[in-house]
Amino acid sequence: MASSVLVPLHEYLATIYEPDRDYVDGELKERNMGEQPHAAIQGMIARIFGTRRIEWDIRVLPEQRVQISKTRYRIPDICILRRSDPKDRIVNWAPLLCIEVLSEEDRLQEMQTKVNEFEALGTRDIWVIDPWKRVAYYASSNGFQRVTDDLLRVQGTPIELSLTALFAELDEE
Repeated sequence: MASSVLVPLHEYLATIYEPDRDYVDGELKERNMGEQPHAAIQGMIARIFGTRRIEWDIRVLPEQRVQISKTRYRIPDICILRRSDPKDRIVNWAPLLCIEVLSEEDRLQEMQTKVNEFEALGTRDIWVIDPWKRVAYYASSNGFQRVTDDLLRVQGTPIELSLTALFAELDEE
């Protein structure tokens, strides 16, 4: 994983990082990103969800800061909120869905900590998508369950995403 630096919380909250960084107990954590498959999948998912935002009654926020605790802020690749959720600067409640796209250097074991934190916040649906291996997982504190029926779904909603269509579009890039 990338390097980290210690900074006070007030500085983190007042600074715009390019790209943005997770904040874990005073430590800035760089996120693996920047490769085309990661960026392409992230953009495709944001577009698909954005196109259906009214129908699904959601808001789509790429790289949104989510406050896990007083000293932890995580940035899922894509954060899906209910349209009725507040429009605060930083999300400090359970998103409807957090989506993480793996970079080539990411490992599921490393991702597990973020998944555990999103789940502890109350997020029921967490997806992890691997554009390199063309697979996706439902993630929880119990680990990663590989999607085997082609569709990622959000519990109790009409939201679903076809992996076949997503990866076919990636192959066209």
